[in-house]
Amino acid sequence: MSINTNRPKPLRLIIGRNPVAEALSSGIAVEKIFLLRSASGEDISTIKRLAAQLNIPLAQVPQEKLDRFTRAQHQGVVALAGLLQYIDLQDGISHIVEGGSTPLLIMLDGVTDVRNIGAIARTAWCSGVQGLILPTSHAATLGEEAIKTSAGALNKIMLLRTPSAQQAIDVLRLNGIQVLGTELRAGIPIHEADFAAPTCIVMGAEDKGISKEVIKRADKLVHIPMATKFDSLNVSVATGMILYEAMRQRGIAAGR
Repeated sequence: MSINTNRPKPLRLIIGRNPVAEALSSGIAVEKIFLLRSASGEDISTIKRLAAQLNIPLAQVPQEKLDRFTRAQHQGVVALAGLLQYIDLQDGISHIVEGGSTPLLIMLDGVTDVRNIGAIARTAWCSGVQGLILPTSHAATLGEEAIKTSAGALNKIMLLRTPSAQQAIDVLRLNGIQVLGTELRAGIPIHEADFAAPTCIVMGAEDKGISKEVIKRADKLVHIPMATKFDSLNVSVATGMILYEAMRQRGIAAGR
């Protein structure tokens, strides 16, 4: 029997209250934190506060969940050390604008399949997108499988963390960036949208699409014209089709 040596490696664990708090305070990349539901105390409050400040996903879980991670004394806290670096959304936008570029961003609203996220990052990086917005309210854990699928693009493109899609829209609007929500057939066809303007394209999960909140708050809804009435496209494929139109309008040639 052959052994698959290409299987993704697990993320490194940070175990215990003090180690997790120290990791957060020292700037070590943390992908997600798991807290025992009944955990309390000043150190737990510190971890929650730092996680909120850094937009790191935090899940409150039962004892059994933590025990599956490790047999060590976890004190009700286990964190996954990240393989990727994340930055604040506003900091990312400021970096783009100060560099003289017109923002072109992708926000993933409920997209949790890491292979799709990796494929989207790969296409986005090749299409002139400067950053992926990843709301922590519906965040996937991005490990080696996502990085491998992205062909390393997740290490190149800015990964912008924000608590929710709604809060992201507030920040985008304050910076004069239009929000285009994608729908199956609603709104205008993509070739009628103005992608040359500062833009954030919101892509939703294949089964549910973008959330109702995004539909209500988006500046415009756009759709991909299709030759048939088939239900949907794969989200990473749909992203590529939309970004080709954005590249066409922006006149992006080969190279960066």
